[in-house]
Amino acid sequence: MIPVAVLFFVSLAGSTPAALPQAQTSTITTRSDEMASMSGTVHDLSGAVVAGATIVVRNGSKDAQAATGPDGRFTITAPASGDVVVVVRAAGFAELKQTLAAGAPRNNVDLILSPAGVQEAVTVTATRSERRNGDVPASISVVDREDIKQSPALVADDVLRQIPTFSLFRRTSSLASHPTAQGVSLRGIGPSGVSRTLVLVDGVPNNDPFGGWVYWSRVPLESAEQIEVVDGSTSSLYGNYAMGGVINFITNPPAPKTLEVKAQYGSRNTPKIDFMGSHVFGKFGLTVDGNVFDTDGYEIVRASERGKVDNKASAQFWNLNAKLDYSPNDRVHAFVRTAYFDENRNNGKASTIDGTEEANDTVWHAYSGGVRAHMPDQSELQATVFTDFETFHSNFLAVPAATPPRSIGRMTLTQEVPTDNVGGMVQWSRAFGTKQYFSAGTDFRWVDGDSLENGLDALTGTQVTLKRNSGGTQRILGLFAQDLITPTSQLTLTLSARVDGWHNYNGHNLETSLIGAPVNNVPSLPDRSDTVASPRVAARYHLTDRVDVWGDVGWGFRAPTLNELYRQFRVGQVLTLANNELGPERLVGGEAGVSFVPAKNATLRATWYDNRITDPVSNVTISQVGAAVTQQRKNLGETHVYGIQTDLEYRLGPDWRIAGAYVYGQAKVTANPSNPLLIGKWLPQVPEHRGSVRLAYSNPKLVTATIGAQFVGAQFDDDQNTASRQLPKYALVDILASRALSRNLELFAGVQNLFDEEYFVGTLPTTVGSPRLVTGGVRVRLH
Repeated sequence: MIPVAVLFFVSLAGSTPAALPQAQTSTITTRSDEMASMSGTVHDLSGAVVAGATIVVRNGSKDAQAATGPDGRFTITAPASGDVVVVVRAAGFAELKQTLAAGAPRNNVDLILSPAGVQEAVTVTATRSERRNGDVPASISVVDREDIKQSPALVADDVLRQIPTFSLFRRTSSLASHPTAQGVSLRGIGPSGVSRTLVLVDGVPNNDPFGGWVYWSRVPLESAEQIEVVDGSTSSLYGNYAMGGVINFITNPPAPKTLEVKAQYGSRNTPKIDFMGSHVFGKFGLTVDGNVFDTDGYEIVRASERGKVDNKASAQFWNLNAKLDYSPNDRVHAFVRTAYFDENRNNGKASTIDGTEEANDTVWHAYSGGVRAHMPDQSELQATVFTDFETFHSNFLAVPAATPPRSIGRMTLTQEVPTDNVGGMVQWSRAFGTKQYFSAGTDFRWVDGDSLENGLDALTGTQVTLKRNSGGTQRILGLFAQDLITPTSQLTLTLSARVDGWHNYNGHNLETSLIGAPVNNVPSLPDRSDTVASPRVAARYHLTDRVDVWGDVGWGFRAPTLNELYRQFRVGQVLTLANNELGPERLVGGEAGVSFVPAKNATLRATWYDNRITDPVSNVTISQVGAAVTQQRKNLGETHVYGIQTDLEYRLGPDWRIAGAYVYGQAKVTANPSNPLLIGKWLPQVPEHRGSVRLAYSNPKLVTATIGAQFVGAQFDDDQNTASRQLPKYALVDILASRALSRNLELFAGVQNLFDEEYFVGTLPTTVGSPRLVTGGVRVRLH
């Protein structure tokens, strides 16, 4: 549903000059004597049209801007005489600059885009506007559609592991991990089940509104045009969750009469079907995509420690998304989207008393709408609204000490977490001449959720002994502004700042004991409000045609989620308690980088980053009796996360491509008044070394083949860095090969973890990551 304000923006941008106030009408009429209409179409090298491309016509100090429609066509106002420069930007393509000489035809101009290299890629996430990657003072990685297609991964997080700054809380794939362990961290900033990274789909938040983690099985991978990853704090633009960076999945625009189906089957009884269809009806474009997945899974507990309670972790999920685009003219684009997601998981163990599986399931309905309008004064206005209705169920199994080990398991807790979420964003942008681009906007988020829990008896785990309703409401409002300044052709400056205020209220912990035991019943927990400012200053300088340097200093923050404030959970013998007194995390950091182009189609980048986080929320051990550990979420004190990341990409002609990346990082506690013994300890789940390398060959007449490897160093599984809880280093190799049998038919086969490497992802008990998974299938395309 698009609100009244959004409809107002559409009608305003689509109005004729006669509908504007007289003063504006006079200005436009005067200019029309010197201006004329220009039209054309944007194609890629294959001849396919490119929808949603931004067209900028430059004449001296003036810019005019429009966008291509679903048919790739555009119409824009341009000078009637003299030379003009046309700039075309589109995700996944190199920026095109083409000069039209005086007297050259201005109608039916054909503009052809080429695939982008690292520096030429056009990205939108780092500045909330289209910019060439090589002009942005930030560390940005782009995974394009070619990279996605050439990966054997079944879910989005496994695709993103080729970027070594990316990691989930635990080292396993989301195919076999509990959703609450799927929080994403970039550069090791605040690793936990809660993300310190904002994940977007076409600019709409995709993090779980109650807990902040990410359902990677919910991300529309096959319909993604490209994935943009911005390392470093981006709170100055995006606020909460973006303290450690942003990941944005940009989906394909609709195309006429298009259908693509990818059907595959893998070992461990793993079928998956992805589909995407679209069509253009005049000014409307419709896209429908989704997937269906099932797997028998695998045993997640190491064989030597496995007992009667252990079985296979399995997963089933399906998605259905529909998006309707509307472009009444070249200046306005609006959309509405609806999505449905259903997931069911068994978590690899079951009660030995009644056979109940430890499991979880999620149902998520999502709706969003928005508009992007180029206004008559050459400014741009964007507005987006979204809402989510989610229900998450989970239960938890205790495994008491026994002989033999893991021979007894009983249920301890069941949970239901209903969550409602509403949010929106409005942003206004305008170029002032050719050297300044200013943006300002506001966004808001309202989340209401409860953890409805049933505590079970300590003998059989079959009788409810305690009922708990713990939850509350959170409201966040932010204001932001950004100025992109290009004082010279060599220098780009970015000045941005944001102010956020949030309020936690209606907090409660309602407990009812069914056996007469004492309870912690607090009908009204204290409200809490905070306000933070997050400025950022950045610069990029083109030393030569081959060498760029950049750097930035910025502040970031993250407010605790409702999950951290109110929900407890158990993993094996580790119980983690909530803490309604948690405050915000704050970050001060920066980076300095250099980009070098030693040869054509080759790029080498190196970035030094340094971040200091105060009051980070971590799981801190407060007691331990034998193997039973009790933790609680606490603001830890201060941590220091710093290191260097490097990456190289080289395209050897049209067929070969090699890419590699390496991250050396340090992430340690530097202050902790409540427990000084933690000072100098490593943050859990952060390795010192991470790297990846990838070699791809692509010749449509022969074969497309890719081999990739990931390397992850040792890391600790606990805050106290216990030697017995250190997870050893490991390396994995993946391969994929595909062959086009015709224009519409392609066969493929792939292997993840080619050598069936056993690697550890957790302790107490020792759990292991995904074993070898072999898949093969067919891709059918109809255009």
